[in-house]
Amino acid sequence: MKNPFCALVIDDEPQVSRFIVEVLKRDGWQVSEAHTAEEAFEMPERNWSLIFCDVVLGGTDGYAVLRHFSELQADARFVLMTGHSSAAGALDATAGGAYDYLVKPFTVNDILSISKNVREQVQIHAKQGKSKLKPPSVGYISDILLIGKSPKFVECLKLVGRVAQTNLPVLITGESGTGKEVVARAIHQRSARAPGKFVTVNCGAIPTGLIESELFGHAKGSFTGADRERLGLWEEASGGTLFLDEITETNQFFQIKLLRALQEGEIRRVGSNRTIKVDVRVIAATNQDIEKEVRKNRFRRDLMYRLNAVTINLPPLRERVEDIPLIAEHFAKKYRPGNSPPLKFSADSMEKLKNYNWLGNIRELENAVLHAVSLCDDLVYSEHLPPSIRFYAESLKAESDENVGLTSLLPQNRLNEWLSLAEMEEQYVTQVISHTQGNKQVAARLLKIDPKTLVRIINRSQSKS
Repeated sequence: MKNPFCALVIDDEPQVSRFIVEVLKRDGWQVSEAHTAEEAFEMPERNWSLIFCDVVLGGTDGYAVLRHFSELQADARFVLMTGHSSAAGALDATAGGAYDYLVKPFTVNDILSISKNVREQVQIHAKQGKSKLKPPSVGYISDILLIGKSPKFVECLKLVGRVAQTNLPVLITGESGTGKEVVARAIHQRSARAPGKFVTVNCGAIPTGLIESELFGHAKGSFTGADRERLGLWEEASGGTLFLDEITETNQFFQIKLLRALQEGEIRRVGSNRTIKVDVRVIAATNQDIEKEVRKNRFRRDLMYRLNAVTINLPPLRERVEDIPLIAEHFAKKYRPGNSPPLKFSADSMEKLKNYNWLGNIRELENAVLHAVSLCDDLVYSEHLPPSIRFYAESLKAESDENVGLTSLLPQNRLNEWLSLAEMEEQYVTQVISHTQGNKQVAARLLKIDPKTLVRIINRSQSKS
């Protein structure tokens, strides 16, 4: 019986190529080897189940090889290999149909894991007589800002690339400033809906009474001032993608309407009895813990399940420390006058950027670089950075000293009189407010309490003073 497990390895580094070949052969694969893309193209046609290919081959690159084999053999699982990890590269690879994006150096277990999964898929597809769907044709040109090489971000964008090929609703979660809209655009631009519109709706910025009309449109005469029929943003996005940002800011009445639109694929304009079929892919985003919002009855559970067919969680910048220099240099280049020499960061200034906590994530980093660019000449020193970053280490030490000092506020502070829980709460809240430089929203998030609760504690403390 013919062995269905045929693999091809394409790499211009003989040591890497032989390593992969030997591991696959020992795992039961029939393996062929090529050292250039052109050599692989000229090989006799075979039914490859697994192809390993390096991104940089000297001539034609690995992305072109991926497109070539995707057209000829849609069933082949294609693994791109690279020695220079790139989140955008991972996105383009998986969106272009790659099975995986492997970063060198990798281990025997990495290869065996891919081998095992592909072997199981080949066996299942052979039994069911199914073929892999041909991915949309995309070229390797990163047209969006998705800079990074950290493992967390690379893994995240692998998922983005795979999701882009489907028509599933997607929920993107992550702190404010992590790039949720950028990722949503990446999904749209690498999907079959790319020729259609990408329509953004900031649910938190639209008044509650207007959001239904804004999204679904309204009929003439449906309310005071509705002197004509109006097309809603949902219809405007027909054939494309609708991005619902800050989805957890909507009320439950509107969430019922939204759920129906997602389930039925149809909408009804405000003041109209006529339903309209609309072909829209929905991508939603939130910086809140959506499951917590559900538990507190602020968000419908059935809507959450409808929206999060696939959930993508974007890591905060403080968990992507190795990406900070790349992103900072990008923004420095962006805000540097065109004819000026490239801007550099001193070792000390870059260390401060890498050690900062970045509660505002990429958006805050962009503002910090803009601040530095406006003050420096050709080299960014520590004194060119915003004070919050420059003195961050000192503020942490001061905060630590305050926390240590807080324990001395017990009996010794007031002659055997213990502080009440309310007093301790007020003092701790004051310290957190000081740490966030008066930003109550950030302070509430750090304390994991509702902003209204925070304001109530502050007011209670101020009324005593």
